[in-house]
Amino acid sequence: MIAGFAGIGLIGGSLARDYKKAGHTVYVEDRTKSVTEYAQLAGVSDGELNEITIPQCDIIFIAKFPEDTIEYMRNIAPNVSKKTVVMDCGGTKRIICKAGFQLAHQYGYTYVGGHPMAGTQYSGFKNSFSGLFAGQPMVIVPEFYDDINELQKIKDLLAPAKFGKITVTTSAKHDKTIAFTSQLAHVVSCAYIKSPTAQSHAGVSAGSYKDMTRVAHLNEKMWTQLFMENSDNLLYELNNLIGSLEQFRDAISDGDAEKLEVLLAEGRELKEKVDGKDG
Repeated sequence: MIAGFAGIGLIGGSLARDYKKAGHTVYVEDRTKSVTEYAQLAGVSDGELNEITIPQCDIIFIAKFPEDTIEYMRNIAPNVSKKTVVMDCGGTKRIICKAGFQLAHQYGYTYVGGHPMAGTQYSGFKNSFSGLFAGQPMVIVPEFYDDINELQKIKDLLAPAKFGKITVTTSAKHDKTIAFTSQLAHVVSCAYIKSPTAQSHAGVSAGSYKDMTRVAHLNEKMWTQLFMENSDNLLYELNNLIGSLEQFRDAISDGDAEKLEVLLAEGRELKEKVDGKDG
């Protein structure tokens, strides 16, 4: 297999390492030329992903910021072979998938939206590693859901990353779900760490604090784009959360221990239900 990787930060770089480790030919591109050169020196890349190597690829992963992803797809589309599958790795899908499907129709290749559901709080190729996606979920957004042969081809092309469950969904459903499972958590983490107490907590914090603040270590430029592209779904989740927080605040302010206990019990019961521990 010949695989191309445009954008080799944490996500693209880890994918490239997986494919190279599995013995496949890897071509890479990054907006920072020195990163592309370093990937080749590190033995992760067989060369640059460019107008010469793009037509050779069986699959091309694009792991760039949302706006950069669309621009890159437009730039490479004339050089993409009809045999090639182009897949973005963006955190939102509606806008990117719309552009991706249009370009694929125009130039005759296959485009599939993708979202590898794994990561760390660190970014950049220097923090990428093979195995990041092993056993982790992968979400794909194909244009058609009844083409079994195409879906199997995509799964085969993804095999070197060793994903766990591969979920097929629509761009709209993806964005609605991700607003809750990922984007809201990043907003809450950033808001939580803004407490003045954060500057003087040393020695009096443990796992709960670390869990709540881990994803506040983020790339603000990328996450701003993701939040704005998915603002309708994220605002829905934020309004729900604010309403729940107000209930807790009011119960504590009013000294209403009975109400507070009910609110806490509701949270525990919902967590057990979501985790499948309610029976």
